[in-house]
Amino acid sequence: MKKIISLFKRNYDTDHLVRNEVVPGAEWVLAGEGVATRKWDGSCCLVQGGALFKRYEVARGKAAPANFTPAGETDPVTGKTQGWVAVDAANPSDRYFCEAIAAGMPADGTYELVGPKVQGNPDAFGSHQLVRHGALVLEGVPRDFDGLKAWLRTAGMEGVVWHHPDGRMVKIKAKDFARSGRVAAPITAA
Repeated sequence: MKKIISLFKRNYDTDHLVRNEVVPGAEWVLAGEGVATRKWDGSCCLVQGGALFKRYEVARGKAAPANFTPAGETDPVTGKTQGWVAVDAANPSDRYFCEAIAAGMPADGTYELVGPKVQGNPDAFGSHQLVRHGALVLEGVPRDFDGLKAWLRTAGMEGVVWHHPDGRMVKIKAKDFARSGRVAAPITAA
């Protein structure tokens, strides 16, 4: 999975928050194109051909594991390469992925692993599960800087990912606007 671009440019020199300036290539969101979906706070994974893979990032100067499959080009700025490694039932660090698929492997696609032991479980899931990316469509999400900043302060979620019909995606997170991130009660999946 290629890294998703942010909607607004970030202040890398100062506070690392976003500013009211659109990232090139994300203008279509402000033009009203695409569908807003919920961004889940978990761990990205891929189901492909009946197998489960977790996202893995290879840092600049580090060797990739033997079973690493790159998902795209190495980022020329950070030197990081995003990709996938197979989930291994014998690896204790993969146990929550295995719990999520215990009832059966879902259809091919990308998912977010969520649950009690993932990222502090901000959405209060009762068990480990895979939530398909783009599955929860959000209505009435503002597309302007000030509107999004205010909406995300009370939405109780990590953020929003817009999906364009041609496959492009753009994201924004609550913490992009303020260090405190979410402030409201979480919205959970059905």
